[in-house]
Amino acid sequence: MKINGNSLASMERGQKGIIEAVDATDPQVQRLMTLGLVEGAEVELAGAALGGDPMEFRLFGCGISVRQEQARRFAISSPGSGD
Repeated sequence: MKINGNSLASMERGQKGIIEAVDATDPQVQRLMTLGLVEGAEVELAGAALGGDPMEFRLFGCGISVRQEQARRFAISSPGSGD
């Protein structure tokens, strides 16, 4: 499955989003799903390292670092957008 449109990798600092779909073909993405990055989860981009990789997201009161390669596999929508 290929994610088209907005993904975690396209977020800007402070932006919130709801995970709408996940391309779970990568084992590393499956590991991230066990940490809470699943459909319906609200995430916020807390920041990123110099150069943008990795990115740090906040969800469920915790921080999690994700490489851009994996972040592109999570499709998002804006909270309350109904997309």
